[in-house]
Amino acid sequence: MAVLLLGALMVLITLLDAFEVVLLPRPVRRRVRLNRYFFKFTWDIWSRCANLWPAGRRREDFLGVYGPLSMVMLFGLWAGSLVIGFGLVQWALHGLTSGHPATIDAVVGDIIVSGDAFFTLGYGDNVPGHWVARLVVILEAGTGFAFIALTIGYLPVLYQHFTRRDLQLIEFSARAGSPPTAAALLVWHVHGGPEELERWLRDWEIWASDLIESNAVYPMLAFYRSQHEGHSWLGSLAVLMDVCTLLIAGADDARRQQATATFTALRRVLDEASESLRVAPQQEVSARQLDLASLQLLTPMIRRILPGWHDDVIASDAIWQLRRTYEPRLEGLAAYLLLELPDWIDPEAPTERFGRDV
Repeated sequence: MAVLLLGALMVLITLLDAFEVVLLPRPVRRRVRLNRYFFKFTWDIWSRCANLWPAGRRREDFLGVYGPLSMVMLFGLWAGSLVIGFGLVQWALHGLTSGHPATIDAVVGDIIVSGDAFFTLGYGDNVPGHWVARLVVILEAGTGFAFIALTIGYLPVLYQHFTRRDLQLIEFSARAGSPPTAAALLVWHVHGGPEELERWLRDWEIWASDLIESNAVYPMLAFYRSQHEGHSWLGSLAVLMDVCTLLIAGADDARRQQATATFTALRRVLDEASESLRVAPQQEVSARQLDLASLQLLTPMIRRILPGWHDDVIASDAIWQLRRTYEPRLEGLAAYLLLELPDWIDPEAPTERFGRDV
């Protein structure tokens, strides 16, 4: 009886996990989930292996394999768990219905029969004698057929979200550079004026809204690296939040509305990604400090876009307060996913370009 309950429990847990990942169109906040333990365990091993290489293209190529491969391994885990679970049920039923204790040697045969039914191979070499066991075989065959069909239908939806996320990053790199920086992004918008910048931030508010849904329903997308070298969804998000922080802190009320809306959506992306991956914020934020010298370099350029922008003590305090709301989570995700965060200003860029017309 204990084996029967164990097999039934394996089947139910696996089916529930697959249902929540593949079919349920909303985030699941329960901490105890099979796929959550799977991604935590496999990513810990994969990231430790990646750290054996120095930062560079070889490590990025290795990390880029994990996202697609993890989905294949997850589907294999589900299939194996269902086959073994149904096999244990068949083994237990064989002992209960025959009146004789089931031997240990018979469990291998019952698991093979289970795999035959799950993948609908139809060998028919071993047919259960009792009607209950036959009913379990029929149930498993239907489960296997539905599992394969849902798996085939799930991957195109997953890659559709991945394509939507990365498609806009190509346009972003053309304006913000590669690797992107807040300074390069502001340089691009010098001639366009505040109206063009607001329209552009509106487009990225929509991108962030779509990313909120993707991170909530498909948290494994966070492990998918961009297909273009130098691009990163988290790095792009960091630059956008940096620019919005500058505009909110120093612009007047009429010009900070769109920046505030975009900033709010982007910060929610961070919250959703951190929650779904169970990544804690960094306690000490030091990787991307914006010092006074950097702010003085950015000030003339921002004023060419927003003539009313000010860099007084109130604005500096506002920048510091806003950064406290997103930098800990940003650096926590970057450290966990092994993604590099961009600087505010490219240290190799000529500083004189920031203060003149470009």
